[in-house]
Amino acid sequence: MKSREIASRSLWRDRAFLLFWCGRSISLLGTAMTAVVFPLLVYRMTHSPLLTALISVCDIAPYPVFALFAGTLADRVNRRRLMITCDLVNALLLGSIPLSSLLHALTLAQIYIVGLLSATAFVWFDAANFGAVPALVGRRRLIAANSALWTASTMTDIVGPSLAGLCIVLVGPAITISADSASYLLSALSLALIPRAFNQLRHREGTRSWLRSSMSDIREGLHFLWQHALVRTLTLLGIGCALTAGAVQGLLVVYGIHALGLTTTDPRIGLLFGAGATGALVSNLLLPVLVKNVAVGRITMVGLLLNLLLLVAVALAPTFLTGMLCYGLWLGCNHLVNINGISLRQIVTPDHLQSRVNASARMVMVAANPLGAALGGILAEQTTVRISLLIMASGVALSLFLSWFSPLWLVQTPKGVEQEERGGSHAMQP
Repeated sequence: MKSREIASRSLWRDRAFLLFWCGRSISLLGTAMTAVVFPLLVYRMTHSPLLTALISVCDIAPYPVFALFAGTLADRVNRRRLMITCDLVNALLLGSIPLSSLLHALTLAQIYIVGLLSATAFVWFDAANFGAVPALVGRRRLIAANSALWTASTMTDIVGPSLAGLCIVLVGPAITISADSASYLLSALSLALIPRAFNQLRHREGTRSWLRSSMSDIREGLHFLWQHALVRTLTLLGIGCALTAGAVQGLLVVYGIHALGLTTTDPRIGLLFGAGATGALVSNLLLPVLVKNVAVGRITMVGLLLNLLLLVAVALAPTFLTGMLCYGLWLGCNHLVNINGISLRQIVTPDHLQSRVNASARMVMVAANPLGAALGGILAEQTTVRISLLIMASGVALSLFLSWFSPLWLVQTPKGVEQEERGGSHAMQP
């Protein structure tokens, strides 16, 4: 009866979800600020473009290494405690940067080490987060919850860089990172105050060693990912999309300069990034409306088609205004496909496999993203940025082709899944 009452409650009148949403929003805002500050700190210390670019690798490298083990652990332990621990570790790590700066002891090595360890802690947090959301809100409200969380993420991507720029001017880059450290403390506090379990089922401990149990759990998660037709399809489609997205976003500045005629100091380059963030925000808000009238499988398929057509339009855009508009629409479609795919995967995955399955799928796509950026960069050097984008569109084209022979044709909106409306919620129809 209690679970039914929770499922029927509006997300925005649900204290547990509001605490979770606020904590994640504050933490993501701090992270968006640090994403600007870290490269700036490295460049000020080294004046090296290569060393500055390498700091971004710290955000990616831990995922392929730890994702499978993180997913396994998150399905075996109390997810709330794991997430709080990761938040506290990140607060300490990032807090060491402003402290060292005040003591005039900040080094390049410390920045890289903190960046790497912070990203590693996030891998474990993210794995637990994938399983926590369905357990926290129920599967009936999952799409609405994901839409709300991704909306917050997109808003922080818009506000965070500007806020970071202001703080850098007022207090300097190193001290600005203290805001991110504080955001993790607030996130940990919000998680601790949530009066609801983050696990629906607890894993049974056996007599096998931890390593043998972990390897068995990893195999179980990978087996489900590959054997479940829909989850396998979503993962394969995600690889193609991630390859293409990596190239497009990695070449965005080059595209603005070489294809649209901007200069390195032209403020319109910032408008390109803003257009993409706006497109992602619109897609976050649009998804709950779409699922009331369109089967979720069709949303992914139509999103892939529009993704391909808009990317071609981006590559061929003759003017800045056209290119900016097409890029914003493209990123919005790409984001829509991603959020819808994550929600579908969470809906069909059992609770005791949530973290493993989602972390495994995310690991594959995270690895595909920098590969796409590298391939796109190589093609742009050998040809032109426009031709590179057209060639890299083949990733989405392949995903679209595979979707036509996949179970997505048959996937309707799951019975009982609810969407939030003003004043309440109602069940989506199959």
